[in-house]
Amino acid sequence: MSKAVYYHAGCPICVEGERFVLEFLDQAKVELEIVHLGTDRNRIAEAEQVGVKSVPALVIDGGVYHINFGASMEEVKKG
Repeated sequence: MSKAVYYHAGCPICVEGERFVLEFLDQAKVELEIVHLGTDRNRIAEAEQVGVKSVPALVIDGGVYHINFGASMEEVKKG
């Protein structure tokens, strides 16, 4: 089973992206974790370490897929 993490910061673009991801990923084949970096700030370093440059971003099996552009990681860090 593949592992996916959807990182976002709660902005409207991020929330819409989350809805889209949840609707289209086959959860029988992909273990999906949703991480809201605005409320789970201790995961920011993790997101950066795996290559997330902006949110929303979907990481699947180590590959980073940036979805649109809601906020840079610098903006996320500022809160």
